Amino acid sequence: MKKEKLHIDFDKAVEFMNNYTDPLPADLLLKLYAYYKIANKNYSNPGSSTPLINAFKANALIQAKNIKKDEAMKAYIKLVKSEVQNKH
Repeated sequence: MKKEKLHIDFDKAVEFMNNYTDPLPADLLLKLYAYYKIANKNYSNPGSSTPLINAFKANALIQAKNIKKDEAMKAYIKLVKSEVQNKH
């Protein structure tokens, strides 16, 4: 996948998720969160006011820490397509 197409596909997947309103499983949301943060090179601490949510988010980031930016973008796109778009 060419970089430009990858970025376009990633932006479309992010836009789709930003407009998606149905509930999704927490484990899926955490994976999407981690891939999104890595894809955007945003390594800041989770910003929830709930410590437990921050812990889950931090754990998701730790589990995905060895993934490169392009790999994170591809994984995000794949999850959106396979777990959200194709199931609804």
